[in-house]
Amino acid sequence: MANSPQAKKRARQNERRFAVNKARRSRIRTHLRKVEEAIASGDQAAAAEALKSAQPELMRGVTKGVFHKNTAARKMSRLAARVKAIGA
Repeated sequence: MANSPQAKKRARQNERRFAVNKARRSRIRTHLRKVEEAIASGDQAAAAEALKSAQPELMRGVTKGVFHKNTAARKMSRLAARVKAIGA
């Protein structure tokens, strides 16, 4: 348990930050799931649109420190390749 005032404040800040990051991560996963569902349905136009809306959300997660930039780049690249493969 935190004893000093500084440690107590830090604990409060960590709780707030955890809640914000959790919400942000959840929102990103929702966008990614929508892309996955569009890919599974086989509709390339819907998948491309879902990917287009997911990309800024994922990159925002990188700037806010929720995801590592290489992780986000890898996810975007793999999803883009799968969306492109639907048309082929």
